[in-house]
Amino acid sequence: MLRDALQAAIARLTAERVPSPRLNAETLLMFTLNCDRAHLYAHPERELTKEEQDRYDAALAQRASGMPAQYITGHQEFWGLDLIVSPAVLIPRPETEHLIEAVLPLARSMKTPKIADVGTGSGAIALALAKELANAEIHATDNSPAALEVAKANAARLQLEFRGQPPERRLFFHEASLLDGLEPESFDFVVSNPPYVGESEEDEVQLEVRKFEPRGAVFAGPTGVEVIEQLVPAARAALKPGGYLILEISGTIAQGVRALLANSSWQDITITPDLQGIPRVAAGRKPK
Repeated sequence: MLRDALQAAIARLTAERVPSPRLNAETLLMFTLNCDRAHLYAHPERELTKEEQDRYDAALAQRASGMPAQYITGHQEFWGLDLIVSPAVLIPRPETEHLIEAVLPLARSMKTPKIADVGTGSGAIALALAKELANAEIHATDNSPAALEVAKANAARLQLEFRGQPPERRLFFHEASLLDGLEPESFDFVVSNPPYVGESEEDEVQLEVRKFEPRGAVFAGPTGVEVIEQLVPAARAALKPGGYLILEISGTIAQGVRALLANSSWQDITITPDLQGIPRVAAGRKPK
């Protein structure tokens, strides 16, 4: 029965020390049966077919091995958007929504903001901004062709690539390192969730992140600021005078990033914490 299958799965994941075993067991059962949580609890007596049980067991085995549930189901929610994810991209996380919150009040005061999302991965940041900013022009870059395929697929299925009648393209994808090839001094915003974990911190990173998520999207180098050190001057070249650089960071590198921006004469430098009080968003403004 469905109820028994769920209880057995919770016990298995608990024994394997998987975090949030009930949530994971429910998520993978909903994925297996292509149903919602209400269905699980409305039909506890339902019998699983052998094929359904086999698929559920396979999903549970993957999760017990450490594979994130999002890679098993192929989906992750971000800013109210259902995003496709794969091991080619970093799994979007709630903390990254603070970047969107930092951009929106500034961008909404502009008629046609032009935004670059550097290292777009699944496209989460670019697509959330496209959802909220009807007149924005957004350029998303990534040096991974596989990641760009995921981002393009998400843009197409969410129908956020175009605006107006007749349709006018508003979302552009570029295979590029950082901002290479983009027009200088043309952007109002450069936004990024760059790699910012130092290799010295590797033992503190969750095993499933180290084992399954793309290493180049997590680790920046020995200290964690190596990519940001390259991105800061690149953003300065790409931004219009008065344009904003807005970055996701961690508490470990917050003071280093502040110093990096201050030493290169950025204005209005701020470090904003997330809901847990951890420094999460660094912002600076290019001098006019």
